[in-house]
Amino acid sequence: MKSIELNATLTERIDVNPELAIFKVRPEGKPIPDFVPGQYATLGLPDPKADPAKPKLIARAYSIASAPNERAGLEFVIVVVREGQLTPLLWELPVGGRIWLAPKCKGTFTMEELPPERDLLMVSTGTGIAPFISMLRAYRGQNRWRRLILVNGVRLPADLAYREELAAAAQAPDVRYLPFVTRDPSWDGLQGRVSRVLEDALYQELVGAPLTPEDCHVFLCGNPDMIAQMETALEARGFRPHSKRSPGNIHVEKYW
Repeated sequence: MKSIELNATLTERIDVNPELAIFKVRPEGKPIPDFVPGQYATLGLPDPKADPAKPKLIARAYSIASAPNERAGLEFVIVVVREGQLTPLLWELPVGGRIWLAPKCKGTFTMEELPPERDLLMVSTGTGIAPFISMLRAYRGQNRWRRLILVNGVRLPADLAYREELAAAAQAPDVRYLPFVTRDPSWDGLQGRVSRVLEDALYQELVGAPLTPEDCHVFLCGNPDMIAQMETALEARGFRPHSKRSPGNIHVEKYW
């Protein structure tokens, strides 16, 4: 019988709300895997329902929220899916508990091919904010953008992960933090879906500049329906999807 090697440790957990938490994971006996902001790592735990003679690993990919120079561990922001396979097990894992971490980080949702001194509009729903946190932590103060506009859409204010960190980062003149809330009429900030940010007058008011394909790259991470809606609206404005073979200014990571 081949056992599953759990090769990492949960070193810290920060509960944002009962359904949302930040997990910090460190490999055992090895350095943190190298990665580029925007990439993901895969976490896993043994399937408790599997035949002990045939152990099974339940694994899922999660975008990394930490910056590459944070060498104490990798950070993830995860929402529990009660009917899911992995996240209910993660919610039961105590700090100090062991977990499986893939040896390599992967993904092409990065800023590596971007020209400098552009406006970057980064739009996310829920935990799709994670890769943008990594990018912000890694690149601020390095002239990698002219303006960085971070949009995060959630149902309730309590779902806003990294709210205080992002609000503090937005004190810098080149960073904007725009949280949108859909289900709390008492919220005194931006209401509605994140697609509202594309409204010309609202964008100009919030950012202080127009949204144009000549001067801006857009990153979309989160709900596939949001991404499809935003892609259609952006392409109508002259933006083009990005790929290695055909460079454009719409960058996508579907997070479901």
